[in-house]
Amino acid sequence: MSSTGTCAMNGLALHERPAPPASWRIALPHSAAAVPVARALVRTALAELKHGADSDTAELLTAELVANAVEHTTGDAPIELVVELLPTGCQVEVHDSDPMPPGDLTRPSGGEPDPWQEHGRGLLLIRALSSSCGHRPTQTGKAVWFRLAAVPPQWRPHPA
Repeated sequence: MSSTGTCAMNGLALHERPAPPASWRIALPHSAAAVPVARALVRTALAELKHGADSDTAELLTAELVANAVEHTTGDAPIELVVELLPTGCQVEVHDSDPMPPGDLTRPSGGEPDPWQEHGRGLLLIRALSSSCGHRPTQTGKAVWFRLAAVPPQWRPHPA
């Protein structure tokens, strides 16, 4: 009996343990050029997942996290993007060198963002569109993350 694949035994199918989650990790430049690269990596990673999270939402939220890391951290240390694909969806993390937690990611401030201002809605989008989000300290700064649940096949848009 092999330890890989499926083995039939007395009518019962025995399966090997599920594979560990797929993940991607990439260092990005500390510049606005990092945003489209991050979006492309997330779209490519989610294309690998059979029952993936909504890639448009994942791209949007990733762009917000990367743009915030570029805008709100000083220096030229690279930003790191980590994309982990899980059976239940995906988790995206952006690591930067600033240990300060992001504004009001997990605790919204009292007021709504001004619709006429160019900034101020990114963290609101992350809170509203992700299944969960947060931040944690790292040895070199912090990681800000969000999770998206897998979209059931019947809820996915059908190709035209």
